[in-house]
Parts: sequence; C-alpha cells; structure tokens
Amino acid sequence: MGADSRVLVAHVLHRFDIGGLENGVVNLINRLPASRFRHAVIALTEVTDFSRRIERDDVQLFALNKPPGQGLWIAPRMRRLLRELRPAIVHTRNLAALEMSLPAAWAGVPIRVHGEHGWDSTDPDGSSRKYRLVRRAYRPFVHQYIALSRHIEHYLSQHVGVPGPRIAQLYNGVDTRRFHPATGGREPIAASPFEGQGDLWLVGTVGRLSAIKDQVLLARAFVRAVASSAEARRRMRLVIAGDGPLRAQVEQVLSEAGMAGLAWLAGARNDVPQVLRGLDAFVLPSISEGISNTILEAMATALPIVATQVGGNVELLSDPATGRLVPAQDVDTMARALLDDFEHPQAARERGQRARADVEARFSLDGMVAAYGDVYERLLAQAAARGAIEPRHS
Repeated sequence: MGADSRVLVAHVLHRFDIGGLENGVVNLINRLPASRFRHAVIALTEVTDFSRRIERDDVQLFALNKPPGQGLWIAPRMRRLLRELRPAIVHTRNLAALEMSLPAAWAGVPIRVHGEHGWDSTDPDGSSRKYRLVRRAYRPFVHQYIALSRHIEHYLSQHVGVPGPRIAQLYNGVDTRRFHPATGGREPIAASPFEGQGDLWLVGTVGRLSAIKDQVLLARAFVRAVASSAEARRRMRLVIAGDGPLRAQVEQVLSEAGMAGLAWLAGARNDVPQVLRGLDAFVLPSISEGISNTILEAMATALPIVATQVGGNVELLSDPATGRLVPAQDVDTMARALLDDFEHPQAARERGQRARADVEARFSLDGMVAAYGDVYERLLAQAAARGAIEPRHS
C-alpha cells in the first residue's frame, strides 16, 4: 500500500480540553472532507477525555506535557515530531502555541497558519506591550493568520503589523442541529433542583468559572435583581454550568446574600445543549471575548441573551433586536437587564427567536468549515506554485 496522499494538518494548541477553541478544532476535524484531509492534534500540555468528541479513527493525538512557563525548551522535541509526521500544514492557536511556529519552520513545514481566538485574563483587551512584541517576533514564521473577529483582525493589522493579505477573518460556526430551541417550553435539566417548583424563570450561563468569564459579577447582578423585586425573588433562579477556580467566590456571594437556595451551581456538564434548552434566558458576563461559542449556542437555542459589550460579542449581537449588550463589570446595568427580561418574557423570547434566525443566516457550522477548507486549499495551491509541496493532481 502506498503512502497516504491526503493533506495532513497538525493542530497545535496549549491543552486539548473542554473549551470553545478546542471545540472548533474538533468540528474542523470531524467535518473537513476525510478524502482530502487527515489530522493530528499536538497539545503542549495534555490531552484529556475531551478528545472522545473526535468522530474519526485516523486522528493521532500527542501530549508533550510541558510544565508551566516558557516553552521553547520543547522546540527540539516539536521539531523531531513534525519531521516524523511531515504535515503539509501546521495550525497553531493563540499566544500559548504561537512559539511553536518556530520549530515548525525549523522542521521545514511548508504552510504555517496561526489562529487568534482572543485574549486571556492576563491581557483581557490585548493592550499588553509585551505580548504585542512577542507576536511581532514570531510574525516572520507564520504564512497566514486567522482572526476570529473583526476586532482581532484590527489588532493583528494595527498592533502586530501583519499585512492585510496575510489575515483571513473567519467567524466560528455553530451546529444548529445539535443546538436547537426547546419545543413546548423549556426542557428539564438532568439533576436540576428547580424542576417541579412551579412557574420559574431560569437565567443561566455555561463556561469555566474563571476570572475572564466573571461569573462572580453575574452572581452579584442576580442578587441585586432578586433583591429589588418580590416577584423575582419568588420566581427567578440562577443556573451556572461549569467549574473552575471562581466557584468558591460565586458561592460566597450567593450565601452572604441569603440566596444560595435560589441558585444552582451545576458543575461541569457534558450535556450543554440540554442545559441551554432548560433555560429561559442566557447571560455571558465576560470581561473579554474573542468570538464566544456559548453565545452562538445560546443564539441557536433561541434564548434571549444578555452579554457584556466586549470583543466579538459586539459583532455577534450587532443587531439590538437579537441580543442585549451591557458594559463589562457593571453590576447595576446587568441586574436591570436580567430583571427587564424577567418582567417582559414575551419580548425576551421574540429576541431569542430573531437570534436563532440570525445564527442560521450568518454563523452556520457548514459555512465555517467550508471557509477554513478554502483557506487551506488556497495556501496549498500557493505552496505548490513555489515548489514547497507537490501540486495536487485531479
């Protein structure tokens, strides 16, 4: 049997675990044509059980177990691995993996792509001079950048100095078959303490409990909204799905207000579509976002959305008829938005229905996969033209 002639894409990321970035990698692997592309996933730290979401059985997984800190010491190991795999494309993602573009160049990988999905809590608005300089230092080793929002595209162009033709702005997509509206009212959530408690209004969020997601702010806004209305105290309930280092702080805010019994911290869940269909409204309180998969999933579920006015959220909810934006870290404004949806449920549901229509028109998963495939094919054609790879034969 001859060598496999399909294009090998090596996806390099910090950790292969539950997350929006990682979910996007899985969607690409599962949906790009298997007759044309094969894949490897290289995690600088670890590969978790999240990898079970990969539906193909021909995907190689590698964990380099890098300890915290600067990672160039594993560059020789990365170079050896890439020389063994011989991918046509290395696709790094976010700053944590950007430095691996150097060993990819060292290994002679003909096409090097880097995706910028957003920033973390140490640089929530991309203003860090240090990180801008790091990105500039690795710029010569990247052939093509993919920016997940116009906001990030502007950052790469204006602050990192990437020429416009080397940036492709591609939005995330969402599986509108997996994430769909509930029929006949919200659906029960497994293990929920609120089932059978009458005419409740469940407002919630999904995501890792971390500083950049700021669920502590949501807990404070919920407390303030409930404290201002006897009817809200009777009927409004908070659901937070996810786990992480902020859990104790969230619990403390609720407990000190005497409202621990009005909230459910559901922990990490593997049934996010069902959780969303069990809500009446969705909230994203982040202090920074690239393009939020959870907003797209909530839009696809036809939920009314309250989100902070940061990063790509503004682009996803560009029409006020499809979602409500509030300033980040503004407890009062978020509390008023939660209460307004609660007091005007029909208007809130209509906004959710318009969000569903918008996500079908602008953010389909098939469209996203096709766009990535087009970028890969264009780069492959360019590499063939300069003699870096063998041209494709029909």
